Amino acid sequence: MKAMILCAGLGTRLRPWTLSHPKALVPVGGVPMLKRVADRLVGLGFDSLTLNVHHFAGQIVEYVGSGALGAADVSISDESECLLDTGGGILNAERLLSADGQPFLVHNVDILSDADLTALYRRHIESGADVTLLVSDRDSDRRLVFDSDMRVRGWHNRKTGETRPSVFEMMDSDISLSFSGIYVMSPSVFDAMRRLGFSGSFPIMDFFLKAASEIDIHGFRCDNLTIIDIGKPETLDRANRLQ
Repeated sequence: MKAMILCAGLGTRLRPWTLSHPKALVPVGGVPMLKRVADRLVGLGFDSLTLNVHHFAGQIVEYVGSGALGAADVSISDESECLLDTGGGILNAERLLSADGQPFLVHNVDILSDADLTALYRRHIESGADVTLLVSDRDSDRRLVFDSDMRVRGWHNRKTGETRPSVFEMMDSDISLSFSGIYVMSPSVFDAMRRLGFSGSFPIMDFFLKAASEIDIHGFRCDNLTIIDIGKPETLDRANRLQ
């Protein structure tokens, strides 16, 4: 099985570490996040990994070249010249991700979780969806909204009242859940991205919300999920205390 680990971000909230290192190599319990995420994916059977790189890209390439990721088959999607954000980074890696026609998992490098990722992948295959998002009812103001069949309808901010699309109105039957930064995509998404006018640099959430009425984007609910986004100093400290 294939997976893409998103490693290109600037990690501005983790300065001063990221003034001289990539966020992907920030240590948690003495182990770089990239290795933590990669080792877990490989242990679950995702043995073909694609990493996109931009910020201090050479350090990640050198780290991979050292053999630190063990038996994983690792490919690099180079964004050194231009940071492409989460959506553009995936589209840029199309050649690496779509060659065999099989779905691939996408995992942010700054996420630690105990999610059952093989169950997520299996649900995606069984449902025939184009995209399957790992979601949970954790405490977060920014939420995706799903219908009773767990198909994405929109997004809202519970604190500010902002919605996307701006004309979106929630219904009593809707389900509001938090996105994890982990998802499975089928190669069909690449044609959908181009058809809807996406190119260059763009956030993947922009694509999800624009494409929700045209392709099958579903949520996979994982109750009792433990998840930590280490992208902020306070959550990085929490992760280090838990390791």
